[in-house]
Amino acid sequence: MKLKMKPAVQMPHVKVRKKKAYITSQNFDFLSQISGDGGKAGMKGGINEGLRSCELQYGSYCIWHEENREDMKDSMVKKLKDQLFVARAYYPSVAKIPAQNTLTRDLKQNIQELERVLSESTTDADLPPEIQKKSERMEATIAKSKSVTTDCHNVDKKLRQIFDLTEDEANFHMKQSAFLYQLAVQTMPKSQHCLSMRLTVEYFRDDSFDQELPVKYSDPTLQHYVIFSSNVIASTVVINSTVLHARDSMNQVFHVLTNGQNYYAMKHWFLGNTFKDAVVEVLNIDPFIPDYYDKTTPSHLNLPTEFRVSFHGINNASAMHSRTQYISIFSHSHYLLPEIFKNLEKVVVLDDDIVVQQDLSTLWSLNMGQKVMGAIQICSVRLGQVRSYLGESSFHKNSCTWMSGLNVIDLARWRKLGISETYWKLVKEQVSKKEGSAALASLLTFQDLIYALDNDWVLSGLGHDYGLSTQSIKKAAVLHYNGNMKPWLELGIPKYKVYWRKFLNPENQFLNECN
Repeated sequence: MKLKMKPAVQMPHVKVRKKKAYITSQNFDFLSQISGDGGKAGMKGGINEGLRSCELQYGSYCIWHEENREDMKDSMVKKLKDQLFVARAYYPSVAKIPAQNTLTRDLKQNIQELERVLSESTTDADLPPEIQKKSERMEATIAKSKSVTTDCHNVDKKLRQIFDLTEDEANFHMKQSAFLYQLAVQTMPKSQHCLSMRLTVEYFRDDSFDQELPVKYSDPTLQHYVIFSSNVIASTVVINSTVLHARDSMNQVFHVLTNGQNYYAMKHWFLGNTFKDAVVEVLNIDPFIPDYYDKTTPSHLNLPTEFRVSFHGINNASAMHSRTQYISIFSHSHYLLPEIFKNLEKVVVLDDDIVVQQDLSTLWSLNMGQKVMGAIQICSVRLGQVRSYLGESSFHKNSCTWMSGLNVIDLARWRKLGISETYWKLVKEQVSKKEGSAALASLLTFQDLIYALDNDWVLSGLGHDYGLSTQSIKKAAVLHYNGNMKPWLELGIPKYKVYWRKFLNPENQFLNECN
């Protein structure tokens, strides 16, 4: 299914720079510098230092740009730009010599001609037929300029000025491209906006959809899956892939938590579609938002927070070691789970950017002991390595971070230990110390309370890593498209989209009408 981007909208952007780190929002990016090796590189082998440096500054845009780079046939265009660069450097010095009026005029004329041509040409195919003659005339004029006795200092100064301007222009275009990439990532595709609007209208037009199964929704003996999402298509893929691989879908209950804006669209969609014997409940999270939300805690649906962690340190005088991890953790909304599901003792939380490839029923028989949550641990990123973002809070520096995506939660123990209260307390402490650090309160809240799931459960990286093998993809129980290149976006990694798209119904009327 091809999803087109809707017209550009203003993208919220917050950037904080302090010492050795930066954070950008909405998707959190934080950079922490360490010395020494610190683990295996998270990027493909053989990647050049230029790309590493770019990724540290602009994130996954650089990887996407490198993988989608087109071989441009622009050798002549580059030659003309070089000639223009040199001609501009010589022109001021030549123009000061009274005896060189003719050369000055020729130089100026050639500069203007090339400027006009290059303003209309990006590749060699765009150039006019007589461009070879223009290039030869410019070359001859430059040769004459070099033969004239000029002030070398002035020429050198002008060359440096032009070089600086060119470098600034290149940096501007890089920043502009990275911004447009982020805009495309964070903007709802036009087709999804269309789908949401159509479904909302149909909900209020059709009075026949009033089917509820409240008994199953709160039955603690069933398998309850929770999905936080504002994306109809993404949540559908999660549910469909889970149900189709289940040994017994009769016991499955899915709770889709969304906001008021998307509630009616979600409601109409899931009431109008069946998923074998499983049932789907759509909940509007807005009424559950507690009164103690303040200005530091947004009073709306928060999806799992994703951030990029990049480490780089000098191993020796000639080599820089770099590695990058993309991690997603719980948002504010996840800490409402005990209040929303008061009758349930255990739930499995699924992110809306996953695809399930195996039966998940064995998760319900896990003995997690005294732990609160089962999650995939990321021991290549430890709390001690991001200590500058955790403030003065007490934590074990060797504790591993963890990922959302597939999480088994013991709600009974969560309530007993007051996990939500601990989180809100840490949020207020973190916000008062450093802007943007509230999201990392989750890492502290679940310290020593994580049951490590086997790594075979989840394969992460399908939203940013081009180097995952087909064998590892087929082996994983769950595929996690963490990163910016989600499968429903044009920017998604093409070879991974097939695993996601096969769980959509291409014959669906609404999907066809909105594409």
